[in-house]
Amino acid sequence: MNTRVILSIILISFGSIAAILPKQKTSSVQLNADELLREIRLETNLVSTDELADLLINLDPGIMLIDVRDSIEYSKYHLPGAINIPLKQLLDEKWMPYIDQISKKNIFYSNGTTLSSEAWILTRQLGYQNNYVLYGGLNRWFETIIKPSHPGSMATSVEIEWFNKRKAASMYFTGSSNATDLSSAPALPPVPRKKKKRVAGGCS
Repeated sequence: MNTRVILSIILISFGSIAAILPKQKTSSVQLNADELLREIRLETNLVSTDELADLLINLDPGIMLIDVRDSIEYSKYHLPGAINIPLKQLLDEKWMPYIDQISKKNIFYSNGTTLSSEAWILTRQLGYQNNYVLYGGLNRWFETIIKPSHPGSMATSVEIEWFNKRKAASMYFTGSSNATDLSSAPALPPVPRKKKKRVAGGCS
């Protein structure tokens, strides 16, 4: 994503924060676009489709896939085991145990990267750190994992190795006889962060 698109997402997200949060909370939100932009440029918030494929194939219990598209798109297709939290509902109280938790690595995804990046910016701005973005979203998932293209006759051994790995992953996710059906795998509930206890007495 180029800088202009990133900045646009940040500005839109900041507006969304102000609109979504209750009035008594918005005044305490510290908006720091520079810090968010720095993290985005370092790409420490991204998970590649190859990484995700490995995690799913190995049935890693430490991830939670969160589809931030609307429920109609989610019902048509979603990644194995993903839960659906539409972007507009992301900061609803009922979803906080999923967004603010310590047991799992949340991976937001959408068709591309725009919606999921906005979800990450919203949550990161509020101090939630265990959230990431699937780079390229479902579009890249289909390009690299479900329907990988052969690199061609002039490909290097490394490119061939990557293609073979992706082809094997494709067979796994599209119905190979040796594949485990992950589409119905239940999303285990997260472990919420412990809220700090208020000290008795003193000024309110």
